[in-house]
Amino acid sequence: MTEITLTVLGCGSSSGTPVIRCQCPACSSKSPKNRRTRCSAHLIIGNKHWQIDTSTDFYHQALRHKLQQIDGVLYTHPHADHLNGIDDLRAFCYQQKSAIPIYGHSGTLANICSRFDYAFLEQNNHWNRPVLRAHELPLNQEQNSVLTIEGVPVWHFGVPHGSWTTSAYRIGNIAWFTDLNHIDESLFAHLHGLDYLFLDCLMDTPYPSHLSTEQAFAYAKRINARQTYFIHMTHHQEYRALKRRCPKNCAPAYDGLIVSSYY
Repeated sequence: MTEITLTVLGCGSSSGTPVIRCQCPACSSKSPKNRRTRCSAHLIIGNKHWQIDTSTDFYHQALRHKLQQIDGVLYTHPHADHLNGIDDLRAFCYQQKSAIPIYGHSGTLANICSRFDYAFLEQNNHWNRPVLRAHELPLNQEQNSVLTIEGVPVWHFGVPHGSWTTSAYRIGNIAWFTDLNHIDESLFAHLHGLDYLFLDCLMDTPYPSHLSTEQAFAYAKRINARQTYFIHMTHHQEYRALKRRCPKNCAPAYDGLIVSSYY
């Protein structure tokens, strides 16, 4: 069996928490669990280290968690809060003296390759920019895994994010579902037996491209993972207040949360 460790580098929404100039209960809180950087995660799968997204705060996240290695990146979608730390992958390319493969669906990769075209050129002797290799996720969402990392299958599911499509991932028995407003009925059959589910939970007010609190609660109960953690939360989700409302085996995530599973 292979151990899979996931570290939540950031569980905040696009504005982060605290929000600039806001004095709400979450933003003025002294609890570190109310300080949320933009949403991303770091995976250790056996001896391999992979990212889910490179958030706007990736530089600070990498320093805080002393990340030493990145062997690949799974991108969910190309919105700035999930992507714009991409340039800081160059430090890892420099140290590893190798290109880093990135994965995403065709729309995500087209956007990334257009906006950060320099990152897909051949490396030079200076390694003064990220050197990346793009790999497209298949559009056909069958049960076959997209790739295998250290013997652990990785599945990709396209989920709606307003008018965009986000890639949700199941890595062994850990699933990461951020930036979505609906889970299609066909996907539930692929989400049985999860140890951990990380699920979008923006705020109480319904929103066209994210799950509201009640929607997230309902999906968490339906999927019934051993433990569900809510991510991509705005400053309207004060940690203790949300935790008191959570269903059984559910809780808000927080930056620095670490979980482990075996597959």
